[in-house]
Amino acid sequence: MLSNKEIVVPNNLLNVAHKKKGVKAGIVNAGKPLPMLSVQDAVNESLIEPIFIGDEKEIQKCAQDLKWDISKYEIIHEPVENNTAAIAAKLASEEKIRIIVKGHIHTDILMKEVLKREYNLLGKTRLSHIWHMTLDKEDKPLIITDGALNVLPNVKTKMHILKNVINFSNRIGIERPKIAVLSATEEVLDSVPSSKEAEEITRLAKKENLNADVFGPLAFDNSISKKSSAIKGIKNDVAGMADVLLVPSVETGNGLVKMLIYFCGACAAGVVVGGKVPVVITSRSDEAQARLASIAAAVVALD
Repeated sequence: MLSNKEIVVPNNLLNVAHKKKGVKAGIVNAGKPLPMLSVQDAVNESLIEPIFIGDEKEIQKCAQDLKWDISKYEIIHEPVENNTAAIAAKLASEEKIRIIVKGHIHTDILMKEVLKREYNLLGKTRLSHIWHMTLDKEDKPLIITDGALNVLPNVKTKMHILKNVINFSNRIGIERPKIAVLSATEEVLDSVPSSKEAEEITRLAKKENLNADVFGPLAFDNSISKKSSAIKGIKNDVAGMADVLLVPSVETGNGLVKMLIYFCGACAAGVVVGGKVPVVITSRSDEAQARLASIAAAVVALD
């Protein structure tokens, strides 16, 4: 059942990212092969100009192994892994870097620093995570949010997540995204709390006149399949045509994304948005292609 398909970076994401050349990026604890390879790919695509943060010897060794001359790029020597996050957050607060890229460091350590008020990196909306999912180079993306950062968001937080994903969708060329508020059912049931919340989010989205078609609750099948929604007699602007899945919890989003990766060979471009700097927080086990796509997504998310 596991896919052997090669992961490919989608052109639609790269094409938009290419409009912003050489963005300054802080690479947090950079001295491991996969982070260095993805950064090299991003540099070759003219997406970023890296500042490497970490053990200088390890960074230089990785670069040598890749036959990559990094002499023109700044290296900030910090051999202690957990100290690299504070350096990146400070650089971002001083506007010396415009995106933060997670290298070989735990996500919670990195995000703990980003969230500290002393760095003033928080924006008007709450931070949330977006997955831009594709199968092929020319594939239309399916966006899943939030599958990595907000664990069990309430309606208020989900409205922040919703506004963030509308903004990102606009940036990749989806002028009015169709957003399915996901549940296990398309009916509003007291026994399924996520269905009640989906109904409330749908109401609030209309009240606030957001630039998106938002509807829920919808189950996964009738969110993305016209056939399924037609059989069930579901008629609205989102059913069967969703660009975005707004998931009820981090478990749902994480599970959907991992299934698409491991069963379908999907490219998962992940980025934290809503703050003053986008943050790339790929998994330590992610392939270099997904890391490159995630850096592209962060570049796209820039103001």
